Amino acid sequence: MVLREQKRAAVLYEKLQLLRSITKSHALSERSIIVDASKYIQELKLKVERLNQDITTTAPQTNSNNNTSWPQIEVETLEKGFLVNVYSERSCPGLLVSILEVIEDLGLNVLEARVSCTDAFRLQAFGGENEENEEAITNAQVVTDAVFEAIKNWSESNEQG
Repeated sequence: MVLREQKRAAVLYEKLQLLRSITKSHALSERSIIVDASKYIQELKLKVERLNQDITTTAPQTNSNNNTSWPQIEVETLEKGFLVNVYSERSCPGLLVSILEVIEDLGLNVLEARVSCTDAFRLQAFGGENEENEEAITNAQVVTDAVFEAIKNWSESNEQG
């Protein structure tokens, strides 16, 4: 019976330490770790709400040649990398590959990504700095410009094909 309790306590301690590291908490007590995790979750919820609001309120840009909507780009600087959001009201076959190649060319690794390419195109990618890259990219505008250039090149290649 004592061994079972010790094992349960060890598993609980391990899970609390994992929670502590995920939320970047510096707390030591169980209660403080849980409070920090709760605050972290609230911050994430607010960020998701803000991103969803940005997606719904931002009108798509139009190309002067036709009424094709250009994907919207939003890049946010994080502590160790970037959060890249790209959205288009239409499906964009091949665009994902173009954007991922540009992110790689910048010396960033995509650590996590969510993609939907069915009826609309949505990409949310977290890019971290490549450890082999000597020059760290610290400016979100550099990433935004590179993604815009990838979209422009993709659009031009689709118009020709």
